[in-house]
Amino acid sequence: MLQHFQYKPLYKEERIPGWSFSFYFSEKRWEGIYHKDGRIEWKWEKPSSQYETTLEKQVHDLMLFHVYDQQR
Repeated sequence: MLQHFQYKPLYKEERIPGWSFSFYFSEKRWEGIYHKDGRIEWKWEKPSSQYETTLEKQVHDLMLFHVYDQQR
């Protein structure tokens, strides 16, 4: 489970899509960029193949909720 999930726009002009995000998972801080097409670019290293799909799905779900669902 992700803990302390945070995100913020990459650009001052919030209409331009792109967000940086961070969270803790398994006692490690993870950071990345969430692109407008849903692609995730990990900042330092990619999660191991054991966790990568699960973490990407959770980040995607949180971004959909916080960014897109909150705008309605």
